[in-house]
Amino acid sequence: MFSIRILLAGAVLAAVQTGCTQGGRPAEAAAATTNPMPTIMIQVRFLDEKGASGPLTNTAKVVKTDAQWRKQLTAEQYAIARAKGTEPAFCGAFFDLHKPGVYQCVCCGLPLFTSEAKYDSGTGWPSFFQPVARENVVTQLDRDGQRMEILCARCDAHLGHVFEDGPAPTGLRYCLNSASLVFVENKNLKDATSR
Repeated sequence: MFSIRILLAGAVLAAVQTGCTQGGRPAEAAAATTNPMPTIMIQVRFLDEKGASGPLTNTAKVVKTDAQWRKQLTAEQYAIARAKGTEPAFCGAFFDLHKPGVYQCVCCGLPLFTSEAKYDSGTGWPSFFQPVARENVVTQLDRDGQRMEILCARCDAHLGHVFEDGPAPTGLRYCLNSASLVFVENKNLKDATSR
């Protein structure tokens, strides 16, 4: 009886040391098939029907495979929002849009900017002096090492770049690609022509 316990203990130890489990699969592979990726939670702000920013709300990060993004987005949207491209100036759908409403992420629908913060920067891209909430966007040094890239906080979609040559009250210019956005009209907000 004692020798059987030693043999079993030895077999368990050998399996742990070699990284094997039943069937000879590595322990990591077995864990990956039974334990999906953990959900990453972040805090963002959503808007009410009047366009006012709400309280901080916990929400899950949106994580998809490259194939899933390609299936969801048009070729242009994918090239800009996922592959970090830039659309030509004066060509995007929203650079000259003056209707009241909310600009949401094309990938996950998170509200990012409103018409009340939009202004004509003369650059040919939709420009805003502030986001809906600072929690809804992330900025990081661009791969060129010179500009600050803007990303959606919920899905990491590439939105554009932020510069320090904007109007008051922030002095910032969030310069966005139309292909990274979806516009939802909301007549409770002021339109961009009021500035």
